Amino acid sequence: MLEKIENRTAEIAVVGLGYIGLPTAITFANAGFRVTGYEIRKEVVERINSRKAHIVEPEIDELLKKAVESGNLRATSDPDDIRGKDAYIICVQTPLNEDKTPNLGYLEDAVRTVARAMKRGSLIVIESTVPPLTTIKMAKLIEEITGLKPGEDFYMVHAPERVMPGRIFEELVYNSRIFGGITPESAELAERLYRSFVKGRTFKTSSTVSEVVKLMENTFRDVNIALANEFAYLAHQYGIDVFEAIELANTHPRVRIHTPGIGVGGHCLPKDPHLLVWPARDDFGLIRLAREINDGMPLLAKDLLFDALKTVNLPPEKAVVAVLGLAYKGDSDDTRNSPALTFVDEIRDEVAEVRTHDPLVGGTHENLEDALRGADAAVIATDHTAFKSLDWEKLGSLMRTKILVDGRHVVENPPVGFVFKGVGRGGY
Repeated sequence: MLEKIENRTAEIAVVGLGYIGLPTAITFANAGFRVTGYEIRKEVVERINSRKAHIVEPEIDELLKKAVESGNLRATSDPDDIRGKDAYIICVQTPLNEDKTPNLGYLEDAVRTVARAMKRGSLIVIESTVPPLTTIKMAKLIEEITGLKPGEDFYMVHAPERVMPGRIFEELVYNSRIFGGITPESAELAERLYRSFVKGRTFKTSSTVSEVVKLMENTFRDVNIALANEFAYLAHQYGIDVFEAIELANTHPRVRIHTPGIGVGGHCLPKDPHLLVWPARDDFGLIRLAREINDGMPLLAKDLLFDALKTVNLPPEKAVVAVLGLAYKGDSDDTRNSPALTFVDEIRDEVAEVRTHDPLVGGTHENLEDALRGADAAVIATDHTAFKSLDWEKLGSLMRTKILVDGRHVVENPPVGFVFKGVGRGGY
């Protein structure tokens, strides 16, 4: 296997061609490996083989075209096409159930598919974020299906992705990577494979440590964002601008406060803290409380909107509200766990009409001006670059009532003539 990796003759199957799987498949293909991408969504397979990406990401179209036209990448929905590969990289979602417990159904289905396709000596890498001890459990599942012994007849590794949408291809190459093997040999093989394109530092450890590290990283961010969001609540009570306060606090050499906003979204941060504490005892209050704070931020934005409507004596049931942005983060089309969608759901039944506009996602109105024409309030729910330079004096002339609620600190100076509210902008 090592010789095949060094000579770039190892054949790779990437299982799951979503926001992580497709860039990973493209990167391995452009590093010289023959890659087969397996995806159950046939329309996605057709788009990829036609050199058209189904996700928005800088550079992806040209890099996909290069990978497909070189002959190194093709997509399939036929599991027979991934039989006998040297390495399998699993990049499927691991969402939460309604009760916040892990849903590992997609991962188990992927592992079963790999078990039926793999050969003796195959390397299986799970990039999906999973609860602690999951990689070991999946290795045992493969053993039950195939009779092959983990660490002897096949190699199993957890190698968590560590990329941010909007910078995926850069961070795939330059970010450090962790390879958690069920055996040291497993971690070594995975490290050598990824070294074909990774220029950042690499670290080898056990699969359970790797699983916990990934969850700790996102839990750290979630808890610190919750602290910033709690500061935003306090700013409203004290009548100050939290962003001014944060900027000044961050001049301290040992302080780096995160940015508050309408909420935390995406596939990782709203989920990973639950995965971390799910199999643990119940007395981990800080992590769970942070989740409650961040989940509650769309309600703060709702309160600000309704306060503004009250200021102009407009009953909510008569108000037309335009929500700008549906993606969970700026310049992305990813709406998974988006607080913007939560906000829309929270106000939908209490106002006359909710209009939505997102330049990357879509919405009820494709055109921004059409969304604002005759509206009583605009709510910025996503920090798209396109929203940062809007001429609100001009757009305000289209609106019936000039109310602007900024959930993402996109508007630096409140526009003249507007009733302005912003998350953490207690001074307005």
